[in-house]
Formats: sequence, C-alpha cells, structure tokens
Amino acid sequence: MKAVLSLEAVTIRLGGRTVLEDVTLDISPGEIVALLGPSGAGKSTLLRVILGLERPAAGRVLIAGALATDGPNLVCAPAERGVSMVFQDLALWPHLDVAGHLRFVLESRRVPRDQHGPRIEGLLERLALSDKARRLPGTLSGGERQRVAIARALVSTPVLLLLDEPLANVDVALKQDMLVLFRELLRERNTPALYVTHDPREAARLASRAVVLEGGVLVQQGSWDVLRAAPATAFVERLASELDSRF
Repeated sequence: MKAVLSLEAVTIRLGGRTVLEDVTLDISPGEIVALLGPSGAGKSTLLRVILGLERPAAGRVLIAGALATDGPNLVCAPAERGVSMVFQDLALWPHLDVAGHLRFVLESRRVPRDQHGPRIEGLLERLALSDKARRLPGTLSGGERQRVAIARALVSTPVLLLLDEPLANVDVALKQDMLVLFRELLRERNTPALYVTHDPREAARLASRAVVLEGGVLVQQGSWDVLRAAPATAFVERLASELDSRF
C-alpha cells in the first residue's frame, strides 16, 4: 500500500544549528500518527517541511507517492500538496463568517463552484454548526471555534491533515469532547493525520502509533505497547509512564 506521506532522511539546518537530522517516516492511508517531543525538538519545523514552508538541506518529501520536496528544491508548491492544517491558536479570520472560512479554502484550492454548497452545508451539519454559518469567530464559544477550525481543514478533502497542538489551550472537558470528535471525523473520512502534542494521554486517545522527536532526531516510533515495553530513551520512558495516569 502506497504511503500517503513519506519523509526520507530529512535534515534541516538553521543558523548553523541542526534542527532535524535524517528524519524518516511513513504514514499509511487512514492512519493517525502522534508526534511527540519536548519543546524545541523540531515538531513544528517538521510540519513546515511537510507543508512546503521550510526547505530541508537534504532529504525528500513524497505525498501520495509523488515527489514534493527534493533537498532544498520545492517540486510541488505548498498550495498544490493537498495538505491541510489545524493550528494551535486556530488562526481563524475575524472578518469572515463560518461559511466564509470554508468557502475561502474551496476557492483557493480551485474546487468547482457547484461543489461548494454541498460540501459546506454537509460539513457544517455534521459538526452541528449549521445555525452558526453566518456568525463571526468572535461571537462563538471555544468549542464552536475548534469545530470551525476542523471544518475548514477538512472541507477540501485533504490528502493529509496536520494538527499542531490544537487542544493545548482548552480545558479538560472540552479536550475530551474534541478528541472524540477528531477521531470520529478522521475515521469517517478515512483521512490520515499527524497529530502534534506534548501529552501522551491525549495522543493515545487519538492515534494508534507514536513518533518521538528529541533534539531533531527521531528516537523511537511504534505502538503505545512498544513505547511502554522498550522505551528507547529516558524521555520516552517518562512519556510511557504518563499513559496510564488520569486525563
């Protein structure tokens, strides 16, 4: 089965410092993978490489089997990669209403106009946002804004979804609800995802496999059982010890 995302020995150097070194990773169709690591490990930089916003010194990025980045050369522009992202601060546009957020994405991805209405209406209905279509983000609750961000990311039917700590700033109750929603939506649509977080408990509720970065190096990847049974570093051991603690 062809991987949706393949990273081949990706290396990034910034200001004389190696931020990522020989990172190799595959994500299969429909797979949800968690990316964990301490602050400064290179997690957000890795997402920028996948999006095409950061050019590696060496290595390749393939999306759906097609070469997207070859060393410092961008073979495929960011807008043409079919990759969507949900940001930690959600990055909603204050001047656009809920439906406008989705319409903007569809227009920028050049989705035929006759598909806009059905896609927007169907997704807003699924996310219980139909009655909020004309509302601006500033008038919505925290949970509603979270749902707008995920709707905006999914409306274009992305090849791959990236989530960069989207629940870092929400309370525990909302976090639990949103993790259930993320899992249901991704499975319904068979959308592969890379989910960045500091919290292994959060990651384990969503992803079947974990990838751990430390100092820009991919130190371990595998199932949660593998991380528990044979942690590769002291940091991975600490992560594994948190898995069974209360959320």
